Amino acid sequence: MAATKPSGFAATLTSGYHTQSKPFLMRWIGKCGHLLEKALRGRELMAFKLTKQERSWVLYDVGNSAFVMLSTALIPVYFAALAEPGSSVVVAWGYAETVASLILALLMPFLGSLADLKGCKKKFLIGFAGTGAVACAALGFPTHALLFLVIYVLAAVMLNGSMVFYDAFLVDATSEERYDEVSSSGYAWGYIGSCIPFIACLAVVLGGGAIGIDMMLGMKIAFVITALWWIVFTIPLVRNVHQTHFKERSAHLLSSTFQGLGKTIKEIVRNKRIRLFMLAYFFYIDGVHTIIKMSTSYGTDLGIDATQLVLALLVTQFVAFPSAIAYGRLSARFGTKRMLLIAIGAYFCITLFAAFFLVSATEFWILAICVGMFQGGIQALSRSEFGKIIPKDRSNEYFGFFDIFGKYAAVMGTFLVSVFTQITGNPSVGVLSIAILFVVGFVCMARVPEGDWEDGPNAETGQQHDGLGI
Repeated sequence: MAATKPSGFAATLTSGYHTQSKPFLMRWIGKCGHLLEKALRGRELMAFKLTKQERSWVLYDVGNSAFVMLSTALIPVYFAALAEPGSSVVVAWGYAETVASLILALLMPFLGSLADLKGCKKKFLIGFAGTGAVACAALGFPTHALLFLVIYVLAAVMLNGSMVFYDAFLVDATSEERYDEVSSSGYAWGYIGSCIPFIACLAVVLGGGAIGIDMMLGMKIAFVITALWWIVFTIPLVRNVHQTHFKERSAHLLSSTFQGLGKTIKEIVRNKRIRLFMLAYFFYIDGVHTIIKMSTSYGTDLGIDATQLVLALLVTQFVAFPSAIAYGRLSARFGTKRMLLIAIGAYFCITLFAAFFLVSATEFWILAICVGMFQGGIQALSRSEFGKIIPKDRSNEYFGFFDIFGKYAAVMGTFLVSVFTQITGNPSVGVLSIAILFVVGFVCMARVPEGDWEDGPNAETGQQHDGLGI
């Protein structure tokens, strides 16, 4: 690596972070650790006790969320130091995310159908999680921006692919009446759990100089810490959660897999509940994923201090923990559909705020807190509600299509932000394009009729059904 790269990374990460700000940062990390300790002791936040299988399922969210956090907060900053001077981090990062999303969208329905076969779901999860963790650890080796992006795309594909199998395990880990709260617990503990390795990574990257570790070496260590955390918290799921819903193997595996995919597509088209839900999800999750993936790059292009960006995103995790738990409880009282509509409306307002008012670190902190209030809830309830309206023995297949809608939406969102930013030279214009996606998602979700899979796969009317809570 050229000698200018380490100093470039240090300059990028510590822009505005000098002698006066270092004591503040280390005190702030200490306070985060204290809050985390209280949160981990605060089991009274849980409205019910989790079973061993449910806890094991939740812990995988704790493990993989460490990489999600690192890729949101530090990796774009690290990439900026590797990139050519004058190049836009938003544009390059947006295109990398687009490629990863396209690969996933093309692969997951087919792999999901195979994973629905008896004994296959766990094997696919282990393969994707293991490969992703290895790729995460390898991110510290490239010295060129393009090679770094290639390895990052591999890690991102493996991470998000493993999440499809993980989501599908929800129907095996718990009962349907507990989907909302267990799914919300996964996101909640994922947010708070990801802070432990992230705080350790921050301490090594920003404070390692005291023991002779420069920032570039600190980032290499951070990648390894994150990979190990991911692996450790995958083990309980592998050991304790077993596939109870599955399809039997066919004598003609390949042809039956494609036939099954065709059948599922027809069922999605015919079933009004699933069709409208997935259409709504396609649009609103686009905005959610784009905000998650592009927030740090957007703030960097606006010239916001990198340390402020990282700390604000860390606060998002702490805010998201109780918020996701609360969303699981509120869905039981007010209905899943109503809570999803509230979250979509909130994200619309967040997008307008980011486009018109975000100019300094103060506004970015406000934005981070608002995102934390709704991010876990909208993702958790989308996952649990979809689990209610699909056949359980083909959950991977359906979640594969669910992932297609989410990933192609992510393609559209990141692509729009990158293109409009590149054309206009103004990141705010790209961000503003996200708002219309929340509007369309809201309208489609409002039209989703009530019911579940047992009410009939060909349901075309919005008849009332007791017990679903939407």
